[in-house]
Amino acid sequence: MTIRDRIFDRMDELQMTQKEFSKRTGIAESTVSDWRKKKTNPTAEKVMIICKVLDVDPVWLLSGVEEHGTRGSRRDWYAIDPSTESGMLISAFNSMDKAGQARLLGYAEALGAHREKNLGD
Repeated sequence: MTIRDRIFDRMDELQMTQKEFSKRTGIAESTVSDWRKKKTNPTAEKVMIICKVLDVDPVWLLSGVEEHGTRGSRRDWYAIDPSTESGMLISAFNSMDKAGQARLLGYAEALGAHREKNLGD
């Protein structure tokens, strides 16, 4: 199975039309149509937006390898839009010196522990 095959199979699973896929990815409908008709694959710079829209892991999209039979259930890394709250947090973290990063990580761990404790009560 090729990358384009996985894209179209996943679109079918999600009952997503080419038009909707094109609108959500920003990829021209004619380009998506070419993948199907000419049996070509998307260019590398489109992979991450495709993964985001189809809610799949890039490893699965590129290789077909599924971890434990589910797509994207476990991610060792994330693609994050810098304009989101998560993206802004990561940008702020990356702009800090090592001491600031360590403090922020410690604070995040403490918040997580506090949350878990409260959930257990």
